[in-house]
Amino acid sequence: MKEGKLIIFSAPSGAGKTTLVRHLLSKRNDLAFSVSCCTREPRKGEKNGVDYYFLTPEEFKQKVKNNEFAEWEEVYENHCYGTLNSEIERIWAEGKHVIFDIDVIGGMNLKNKFGERALSVFVQPPSVEALAVRLTNRNTDSEEKLKMRIAKAEKELEFAPKFDEIIINDDLEKAKTEVEKVISKFLD
Repeated sequence: MKEGKLIIFSAPSGAGKTTLVRHLLSKRNDLAFSVSCCTREPRKGEKNGVDYYFLTPEEFKQKVKNNEFAEWEEVYENHCYGTLNSEIERIWAEGKHVIFDIDVIGGMNLKNKFGERALSVFVQPPSVEALAVRLTNRNTDSEEKLKMRIAKAEKELEFAPKFDEIIINDDLEKAKTEVEKVISKFLD
């Protein structure tokens, strides 16, 4: 096995990054998903250790103090997210490459930390309007939360040029094919 690498998928909420990450995980057995830590409450159906490691704010702060995170940030007030160094090392020890589904700032922080060993991919919605429709159709957020996500998305879209690759997700099948090519080029 060559040295383990990192593939970082970032996007505004609703752009389709999770769908594309799941697609790659179903196609390639040399990838493993990095489970992030967070301080928010689990959503319906989410499992600790599978979707996230759900921590109390105190547990999270202690891990920050102990330098246990490769990256972390407070994404929304009192909602911290982070990637444990031990999670990356665990996946590399299995002989696999790490794949992330992570917010834009976290993605850029990982890319800055790991440099050439990491590929950063920005998944871009066709438009902010299309994103708003997707988020509304998801039916998981209150009106207030939707407005917050859309405002955040508008800011996040400005970071797209800082990523190694930009995939515009206006046609899911086309986007899946494109990510397969981009990842193959980086890993194979």
